[in-house]
Amino acid sequence: MLVAVMMAVLFAACSNSGGKISVGIVLPTKDESRWLQDEERFKSALSETKYSTEILFSQGSSAKEKENVETLINKGIEVLIICPQDGDAAAAAVEAAKKEGITVIAYDRLITNTDAVDYYVTFDSVAVGAAQAQYLVDHAKGSGVPLYLYAGSASDNNAYLFFQGSWQVLQPKIADGTFVIANSSEAEALKGKAELSRDELSKIIGQVTTNWDPNEAKNKAQTHLTAASADLKGDVAILGPNDATSRSIADVFATDSAITSYVITGQDAEKATAQYIIDGKQSMTVFKDVRTLVKDAIGMAVSVLDGKTPETTGSYNNGKIDVKAKQTNVIIVDKDNVKKELVDSGYYQASDFTGL
Repeated sequence: MLVAVMMAVLFAACSNSGGKISVGIVLPTKDESRWLQDEERFKSALSETKYSTEILFSQGSSAKEKENVETLINKGIEVLIICPQDGDAAAAAVEAAKKEGITVIAYDRLITNTDAVDYYVTFDSVAVGAAQAQYLVDHAKGSGVPLYLYAGSASDNNAYLFFQGSWQVLQPKIADGTFVIANSSEAEALKGKAELSRDELSKIIGQVTTNWDPNEAKNKAQTHLTAASADLKGDVAILGPNDATSRSIADVFATDSAITSYVITGQDAEKATAQYIIDGKQSMTVFKDVRTLVKDAIGMAVSVLDGKTPETTGSYNNGKIDVKAKQTNVIIVDKDNVKKELVDSGYYQASDFTGL
């Protein structure tokens, strides 16, 4: 009898239908492998708790996101874990949850300009951008290296934080002539400023955004290379925003005969990118171990459900309030340690790759 009860509880924790739901989770889209990774990790982590959950995807639509939150509210959730499609647009959805007494945890991306966010679980986004930039600096040879800048979506607060971190490291090396900006007149105009305002960051990101879309990244890279003069080719450095877009950008640069070599950054440690790193097609990625981020988010949710105060390590201003945050560390991965960090750690299987 006891076994039957335990099995029923476990089934409820993994089920996406029926009964009252304790924790509702909303992720941006099923169309990027990053979020499918997160879904898998959430299901695994939640199977070890006594609480039930449901995971919904917004499919790139803020309207669908709001509908998902309303669905979860109607199912009686007590905690909402949400990664917004658009940080500003998500405010209305979480405000609806807050009115029902639901604790709101922003996951990976900050929800902005609202006081309806209780906690934020994140990787240190400024540190991620700084790590990407430092890799380019460490691998720059000589001076006058053409630097191609790319960014995430202007609707994602993290894109600003990533770029802010990168700019803080790159700007001194642009100023001293190590790098020459190849594809942004806005960045060129601001190359003398070490600290950029949100508006100044917005101007640069507006020129070099990929919208986290591999196809848009590919088209932008093709446009930039077509417009680039011969002195902006040769051995180049590329600030790639994330793995999906970086692979597309790398593919474009690899097909230009005037590009002698390139160093390109990424983040997320996607499986396809690990293979690209092994094959020498992508230089590095920032490994943000989703297992740890999910563990932190679930730990925070369980603390709330158990009537405890979650542990936090800092705060982020979202334009309205300072949101208490739990930050998760990141790891730099390149060809030298890809096996150690991504395979030996159990994150992926050796059989997933060739030439390891």
